[in-house]
Amino acid sequence: MKTDCTIQSSFRDPSGFLFYKNKQIYRQVNTCYKDDYDLLITSGLYKSLSDSKLLIPHLEADIKLAMTDAAYKVLKPELIPFISYPYEWCFSQLKDAALTTLEIQKRAVDHGMILKDSTAYNIQFVNGKPTFIDTLSFEKYNEGEPWVAYRQFCQHFLAPLSLMSYKNISLNQLFKIYIDGIPLDLASALLPLRTRLRISLLSHIHLHAKSQQYFSNKVVDHGDRKINRLSLLGLIDNLETGIRKLKWKGRNTEWADYYDDTNYSTGSFDHKKEIVSEFVSKNKPQVVWDLGANIGTFSRISSSKGIRTMSFDIDPACVENNYLECSRNNETNILPLLLDLTNPSPGIGWDHSERMSFVERGPADMVIALALIHHLAISNNVPLDKIADFFSKISEWLIIEFVPKSDSQVRRLLSSRKDIFPDYTQSHFEHHFRSCFNIITATNIKDSERTLYLMKKK
Repeated sequence: MKTDCTIQSSFRDPSGFLFYKNKQIYRQVNTCYKDDYDLLITSGLYKSLSDSKLLIPHLEADIKLAMTDAAYKVLKPELIPFISYPYEWCFSQLKDAALTTLEIQKRAVDHGMILKDSTAYNIQFVNGKPTFIDTLSFEKYNEGEPWVAYRQFCQHFLAPLSLMSYKNISLNQLFKIYIDGIPLDLASALLPLRTRLRISLLSHIHLHAKSQQYFSNKVVDHGDRKINRLSLLGLIDNLETGIRKLKWKGRNTEWADYYDDTNYSTGSFDHKKEIVSEFVSKNKPQVVWDLGANIGTFSRISSSKGIRTMSFDIDPACVENNYLECSRNNETNILPLLLDLTNPSPGIGWDHSERMSFVERGPADMVIALALIHHLAISNNVPLDKIADFFSKISEWLIIEFVPKSDSQVRRLLSSRKDIFPDYTQSHFEHHFRSCFNIITATNIKDSERTLYLMKKK
């Protein structure tokens, strides 16, 4: 962790910023935000939200820790185990984040405050639940004033959810291009005509987009119209109803039914789970990243041991099913996320540093990579030495499965293309990985030709 520096994700807010000092994260509250911060505390809103685990809790720290003379307070927020972004969330995660933001907005109005920011980046998943993390996003509510963050909410939540529901589940990837949310005119153009029959989408996306265009060269914006408290609450309720009605039914995808179409016998599959459990227990990691996790079957081996586990997969249906399973069972140690290992999340925003890259958020104590190596090496033409080097950047310990060419899954990959992979052998695999790792254990999986390795980074 860096020391004595500001955190780039918070530099845009004049009310304050996050910073590292002595390997601890703090939030500076600037004097210009004094009245709003005091109201947040004295109104009871902070207690209401933090007690309900809707807002990240904090302690007030010594003002001497402040980074600048503009400081009014220094806060020590509860540490967030893993930072994720909306382009890494499945449909239901983004939907739950939207509904959480609206619940917070309603409570804020009840306490005489209002959200001045409603970006999806203000939400993180903590212990399996969406949690608001920006303590400085609240300001005093004055009757009749508009909700200044209304357009932002529509761009960050309603627009991407609508596009994911009606067009394509992968359109949340537009967040990588539009860091301030998906423009409403773009969403309106992409959505099918039938969405104009949905009152919430007609008003909050299609007509909202038209009003933005109309007022683009004028002083006022669509959100600048005066509305009373009752109308504001009606707006929030309408948004909430519209979002609750949005659905996504996972269609057949490449990996959603993976475990129904493997070449494992019940015995070999159970043996594989036993080996992974043994490797995890032996090393007692605090943080595990499961790459190519599918629906999280093996992620739950580590999460069930109380280990914080990030469960990554490229398939939105797998991540959706994984997240819904977590929600049903109130699983707090596992976080399903979308990730394409061949094109992992980059650093984006100002100076490429407002949102961290996937690699920057590591390394993990342990990475699990099961039934993955052949997809990287054969399906995506990534040489074994580059795969080994990449894993050494993100892991201290590595559990990895080698799948030989004789395996039916690899034969299937090669059935429609020329075999240009003479170096894809177990001996070459071990050779390249030994350049970055010490091979601690290699165990053959029963009734299969596959081998599970436990490796330690050199």
